[in-house]
Amino acid sequence: MMVKICGITNREDALAAIEGGASALGFNFYPSSSRYLDPDHAAELIAQLPAEVWKVGVFVNESPQRITEVASRASLDIAQLHNNLGQAISLSHIRIWQATQVDENFRLTNLDQLGAEAVLLDTAICGGTGRTFDWSKAAGATKVKIILAGGLDANNVREAIAAVHPWGVDACSRIESSPGRKDHVKMAQFLREATA
Repeated sequence: MMVKICGITNREDALAAIEGGASALGFNFYPSSSRYLDPDHAAELIAQLPAEVWKVGVFVNESPQRITEVASRASLDIAQLHNNLGQAISLSHIRIWQATQVDENFRLTNLDQLGAEAVLLDTAICGGTGRTFDWSKAAGATKVKIILAGGLDANNVREAIAAVHPWGVDACSRIESSPGRKDHVKMAQFLREATA
């Protein structure tokens, strides 16, 4: 199970997540987010982290040029794209995880056309809200790698995994003490449950 901790803003949280067994760390490059991280600060932080942990840049409605620039500057492994541009973005030098909101119009069959390495499914309000969605809508995917996000914590991640059988899970706001600051106890509990 790939387990991502998103909204990392500092070294202490990053190292605690890695120690707890996180496979990937998410760094938010959306300026309006309370978890926003300047690319230069992200580059300094990422340089101190083990190479085997995937560094994921979270981008909202950014151009391919800007994504490529930030990914290069911060040494990212993956770009997680939240966009409403009406089409999938293709980047040649970085892996893509495409975020999709699960609402009343969501259909699993539509995910095949995105052309991303994996698809992150989140609530209909873009990221970090702590709200879940109807997991039954995400069950049964066979052609795409699903990363389940949206309101996950130690209390519900096993149930979510059992319902969806995703490739990975992603947590952020429910394991925080405040936006951008992880509660190390909650984060460790989530990582234990997700990897059990």
